[in-house]
Amino acid sequence: QVQLVESGGGLVQAGGSLRLSCAASGRTFDNYDMGWFRQAPGKEREFVAAIRWSGSATLYRDSMKGRFTISRDNAKNTVYLQMNSLKPEDTAVYYCAAAPIYSDSATMYPYWGQGTQVTVSS
Repeated sequence: QVQLVESGGGLVQAGGSLRLSCAASGRTFDNYDMGWFRQAPGKEREFVAAIRWSGSATLYRDSMKGRFTISRDNAKNTVYLQMNSLKPEDTAVYYCAAAPIYSDSATMYPYWGQGTQVTVSS
């Protein structure tokens, strides 16, 4: 089992920045590839970004490229999502997830955090 706890969400104006953190405990963190997903009200959960267990590769949803950066610190058992140039349409609950496979599909991630709310005002 892997336990995941997100933090860092909040209210920010359009054009602003936030950094989300996801702290992991349980099984060895660096055995897992990590992902960030988000879900806006009335919409399906969607992929945001993923990072390999080693940090050697990253993957982003097209609309996030150049604005969001995923990173990880295996010594701290933490994965981050730096979000810049935020837009009102980025408003959602953001979830981190852990998987044994590097993927942009939510179905491949067996472990999930509880989510953190990000609200971007116009």
